[in-house]
Amino acid sequence: MNAAESRPMGKRVGTVREAAYIWMDGELVPWGEARVHVLTHALHYGTAVFEGTRVFATPDGPAVFRLEEHLARLARSARMIGLALPYTVDELRAATLETVAANGHAACYIRHLVHRGYGEMGIAARRCPAVVSVATWEWPPLLGTSGVRLMTSSWRRNDHRVVPVAAKATGPYLNSVLAKDEAMAAGYDEAVLLNAAGHVSECTGANLFVVRDGRLLTPPPGAGALDGITQDTLERLAAGLGVPAVRQDLMRTDLYAADEILLCGTGAGVVHVSSVDGRELGGPGPVTAKLADAYDAVTHGRDDRHRHWLTPVPASRPAA
Repeated sequence: MNAAESRPMGKRVGTVREAAYIWMDGELVPWGEARVHVLTHALHYGTAVFEGTRVFATPDGPAVFRLEEHLARLARSARMIGLALPYTVDELRAATLETVAANGHAACYIRHLVHRGYGEMGIAARRCPAVVSVATWEWPPLLGTSGVRLMTSSWRRNDHRVVPVAAKATGPYLNSVLAKDEAMAAGYDEAVLLNAAGHVSECTGANLFVVRDGRLLTPPPGAGALDGITQDTLERLAAGLGVPAVRQDLMRTDLYAADEILLCGTGAGVVHVSSVDGRELGGPGPVTAKLADAYDAVTHGRDDRHRHWLTPVPASRPAA
């Protein structure tokens, strides 16, 4: 009997169904035993970096989409905030595949986390050990598939002169939490953040594209937007579809004048925006529909041109 066959059905907490195991510092531990101390440094000061990655069902079995790029960004993020990774990228790749296989997922979300652990308190506690974990769970697209009602947040996006916005670090995500809570309290689905100069940056957990006159426009990293892997994927797919993709500064009014707006990210997938600040855009436009179809084909292994983006997950095997 393998791990997938023997594990109990996980309980659902919110939109997350618990899996059997989480990988922590070199071993698989039962989900409920993956714990940290209350004085963990990252819990108090946000000294952690993370990645969100997805596994998709393909004709050849489950496969991780653009795993190499996600692990490379994790390593870059850790370096930016001065957090030494205790594992190589090869070791993290093996740990990722081991965790997905042990949990028996056909498709799932993966959360890689590197945090400064328990050992010393105080802001300058650089001697705290770096703790690495890999968790997987089944998670539907975070913004649904029927269209997103978007609002402009009153909060401004983090500035690169204040925190390294190029790092996917946990501390700066308070900015996104505040904006998301504000939007949902006002009856919207998601928030778009402007930077200090008034330019469009990104949404709380997704990059944003504007379609206008047949061109695909997206804010550059200099606007405070994360250099997204799904964003890069759509730009490459757009080139194959003959749609010019340009990174440029966008104003709030560019959202109101858009022919189409779409959001993208590992958690969100590709989803159209149905309205911005009460201004209706309607259903998904032709460019959004083409990109969503192309993304679905690539992630599910139906596009041979991009097979190199898929890392197959080995067959389930008993956990140690």
